[in-house]
Amino acid sequence: MKRAIEHVAAGRWPAGESSDAVTLDYDARFRRRMVLHCDSGREVLLDLPKAVAMADGDGLRLEDGGWLAVRAKPEPLVEIRAADAHALARLAWHLGNRHLATEIADGMLRIRPDHVIEAMLEGLGARLTRVERAFQPEGGAYGDHAGHHHHDDGDAHGGHTHGGHGGRIHHHHDHHH
Repeated sequence: MKRAIEHVAAGRWPAGESSDAVTLDYDARFRRRMVLHCDSGREVLLDLPKAVAMADGDGLRLEDGGWLAVRAKPEPLVEIRAADAHALARLAWHLGNRHLATEIADGMLRIRPDHVIEAMLEGLGARLTRVERAFQPEGGAYGDHAGHHHHDDGDAHGGHTHGGHGGRIHHHHDHHH
């Protein structure tokens, strides 16, 4: 099985030279080592030195010098709109306070569906719309991947889940509210 050994950001690799592509959802685009099922049907082993947050248009260099294009797979999302910029900022604060992976777009926010969070947002005056599109949430302030704590294979190493966090895995940390 061929190995993908290097991740290169979009615009920094020869995209015209890719021999294949891999279409991955948000969670699968943050990995260090896993078997990738390419769009052509072949399998490639992702074997990077550390977990990397991949985005649509990025490239993976194969050990033989070839390239694999990364595509973001559309997935169910909720678009969040508010009456004005202040109200939208308030909604963003509530999502951030819950460590929820959130994509910031022009005049709106996007999250994965979560009925508890959606009810909270509607209670705060948000207008919600269900869509299906690629999800590219904001990266964390400390260089992490949008709320993920670095796990090599997506496993929970001592983490715990919070029902109100969409089942996301988090390590314990103190909050001062």
